[in-house]
Amino acid sequence: KALEHHMESAEAYFIHTPGLKVVMPSNPYDAKGLLAAAIRDPDPVVFFEPLKLYRAFKEEVPEEDYIIPIGEAKIVSEGNDLTLISYGAMMTACNEAAKKAAEEGVNCEVIDLRTVSPIDFDKIIASVKKTGRAIVVHEAPRCCGLGAEIAATISEQALLNLQAPVMRVTGYDVIPP
Repeated sequence: KALEHHMESAEAYFIHTPGLKVVMPSNPYDAKGLLAAAIRDPDPVVFFEPLKLYRAFKEEVPEEDYIIPIGEAKIVSEGNDLTLISYGAMMTACNEAAKKAAEEGVNCEVIDLRTVSPIDFDKIIASVKKTGRAIVVHEAPRCCGLGAEIAATISEQALLNLQAPVMRVTGYDVIPP
C-alpha cells in the first residue's frame, strides 16, 4: 500500500473533543454490540472500523439484539505477570503475544479497551496493580498517541505498584502526505 493509505489511526484527533465518544471494536461480536450502543447513545459517537480486521477471521454473531456498554473494557484473558492493553486491530497481535508468552511461562492479562473515549481506567489500574507491569499496544503513531495517555495515567495512579516502566508498542511516527 502507498503511504497515504496508512493513516487509519485517527482516534487521537477525536478523543480530544469534549462530549464525543469514540469506539473501536476488535472483533465482529463487539462491532455489532458497540454499533447498537452507539446508535442508541444520546451523545455523538465516532465508530472506527479497523480495516485490517475485514475478513481477517470469522466469528459467530448472534442475530438477536444486544449492546456492549460504551466505556467498558473487556478482560480477554486473566493473568498475573503482565497487563497487555490494546484495542482495534492490535488485539489480534496482543492475543498472539500472550499465547507465546504463556509458552515461556509468562501469564498475561489482556485488556481490550473497545472504547477509547471514555477509557475504562478503573479496569486498567486494577489489572496493573495486580500484575505490576504494563504494555500498551496501538497501531497509531507513538508521538502523542493514546498509549502515552494510558501510560501517564498508570504512572499517576499505580506508580508504587509498578515493577517496571510502562512500555508502549506503537506504529511509526510517519508524517502522512
